[in-house]
Parts: sequence; structure tokens; C-alpha cells
Amino acid sequence: MFPWVQLDSAKIPDDGGELRLKQRGQEFSIMLGSNELMNSRLSGSEEALATLSWEKIRDRQRSSILIGGLGMGFTLRAALAIVPPDASITIAELVPAVVKWARGPMADVFKGCLDDPRTHIHQGDVGELIRDSKGEFDAILLDVDNGPDGLTRESNDSLYNRRGLRATYDALRPGGVLSVWSSGPDNGFTRRLKEVGFDTEVVNTRANGNRGAKHVIWVATRP
Repeated sequence: MFPWVQLDSAKIPDDGGELRLKQRGQEFSIMLGSNELMNSRLSGSEEALATLSWEKIRDRQRSSILIGGLGMGFTLRAALAIVPPDASITIAELVPAVVKWARGPMADVFKGCLDDPRTHIHQGDVGELIRDSKGEFDAILLDVDNGPDGLTRESNDSLYNRRGLRATYDALRPGGVLSVWSSGPDNGFTRRLKEVGFDTEVVNTRANGNRGAKHVIWVATRP
């Protein structure tokens, strides 16, 4: 078994801690402290985030999709595999080093998806982008933390409180969908989605096909 080797590290803005990129053979891991945020072998639930969202808007032309958090590109790659050529996908990534890693040591994992003409990188906070957008997106996919209870950055909580959810509601076009990835359930978040006005489904999925840890995806549609 190959040992883990740390390739790089990067600070998360606003004292959010330090991300560490590690490699073991062909496997990559992004860590925050002792918490593994993502692993290149486990992509099933992040891919489901894209496919479940697309099912809600698949009949739209020139659809505009916002993905919060680049991660290891699993959600982006899954979306690019199913959306048509006229779709536009904006990736909001807060930490510049994550984009650098995608084009550098993890280029084989990303398989050129950042160079797809449908892909647009927004360097900055996804919450700020959402608040500045009114009726611009058909789908907003959030995978910026371990779920509605912010782990990597306290300000991520503002995405998931009532005020943040109202901003997301307003950023969606009628019939648009908000999908949120989480490492576990959160009944309070389900309740807040419904209170803001979303038609809400809670989908249980696995980290790796039919195996691995159980994750949760909220699929919330603006009526």
C-alpha cells in the first residue's frame, strides 16, 4: 500500500481553516483537519446531485445551472455528461487553489471538464453570487460543505438559514430547482425549505453506487 503524500495546502478565507491535498498512488483526498471532505474513489452521491437536478429541468432550453463548490469535479462531470450543448454551467469556487489542483495534480480526475465550453468558473463566494442574482438560474446545486450545518466555514450557514434560502428561491426561475448535498439528514433544514416555499424531496443515496456511506440530497423545487 502506498503511503499518503501531502501535495499542497490552501487557506480557506475568513479563518475557515486549511485544506490539504493528499495523494496515495492514483487516489486523491482533500482534508480539513482530521476530516476528509472528499476522495477521488467516492463520487456516487455527488454525481446524483447532478442527475436528480437535471430530471427536474430537462425539458428547458438554454438552461443555466450554478454549482456551488468545485471539489473534485464529480458533480460538474456528471452534469456535462447529460446536459445539451446549449446549457451553461457556472462553478462558484471560493478557494483558488482548488481550481489550480484541478488543472494540475488532479487533471486526470477532472478529464478536461474545466475546458468544456459550457463550463464557466466564478472565483468567489457562491452565497454572494446567489444574492446578486434574480431569476437567473434553472438549477442551483450546493456542495460547499458537509451539509446545512457548516463545517468548513461558519459563513456557509447563511446559505441554509431562512434568509439564505429566500435569496436562493429568488435566484431561481419559476420551476427551478435547488439541490443540496449533505453527509447526513437534517430535519430542521427540510422544514426551513418548506417554510420558504419550496416543494421538497429528501433523497437518500450512497457514496459509491450501492455501497459506501449514506448521504442525503434535498431536491427542492420553486413552484
